[in-house]
Amino acid sequence: MNPDRTPLIAGNWKLNKTIAEAEAFIQSLLPRVGAVEDVEIVICPPFLALAAMVDSARGSAVGVYAQTMHEEDAGAYTGEVSAPMLAEIDVAGVILGHSERRQLFGETDRALQLKLPRALEAGLKPILCVGETEEERERGDTERKLRHQVQEGLEKVPGERLPEVVIAYEPIWAIGTGLVAKPEQAQDACAFVRALVEGFDKGAAAKVRVLYGGSLKPENAAELLALPDVDGALVGGASTDPAAFAEIVEIARRVRSGAG
Repeated sequence: MNPDRTPLIAGNWKLNKTIAEAEAFIQSLLPRVGAVEDVEIVICPPFLALAAMVDSARGSAVGVYAQTMHEEDAGAYTGEVSAPMLAEIDVAGVILGHSERRQLFGETDRALQLKLPRALEAGLKPILCVGETEEERERGDTERKLRHQVQEGLEKVPGERLPEVVIAYEPIWAIGTGLVAKPEQAQDACAFVRALVEGFDKGAAAKVRVLYGGSLKPENAAELLALPDVDGALVGGASTDPAAFAEIVEIARRVRSGAG
């Protein structure tokens, strides 16, 4: 973790929590992290809980992001939600290209190429997710896959706005499996992602935050967050428990301060 880049701990709830359950979560989380200033904290609830979470977290250190969005502002896209719709209710950002969106719902690199600049135009901070499957890693294709996803995803982002993009490296084989990338695997991949950003703009590469995602929890957070090119985490399962999520935030604070 580079102390010059503010760590970001984002919790992706996926398809979990009704509005009532989300309210119980935020009321438990806020006393633990609501005044934190040295780590950026984000929760990503399902669409229906977004407005309630924005209202409940208002004035605290907790930001609210959506889990996906469509690249068009309006149109015949049944079931979709647009960037202006999210911005209207003060959602602060959006996850784009999560592996589950790619695998289960057919989200393409071409669509993501349009979504990133659209999110930025609407005032949303994008988290672009990239990562390889177990088969791709075994074939030695990790860098090829990351190069394709990062270059496609950032292709239409204006150079001056690149530092606003967050990139989450999530090895698909480690999501929801309990498997975790070894520290050297995570560092190598995150450093490679940063080098790819450098291909677009050298200055932006030093500012872009690269997160690790994939079965990160309090027990392994310190080791992963201490890596030089890891600037935070996209947390899955552990983010649905306010105590565990708050503990990860606290670990990030200690790592950044050098307390370990």
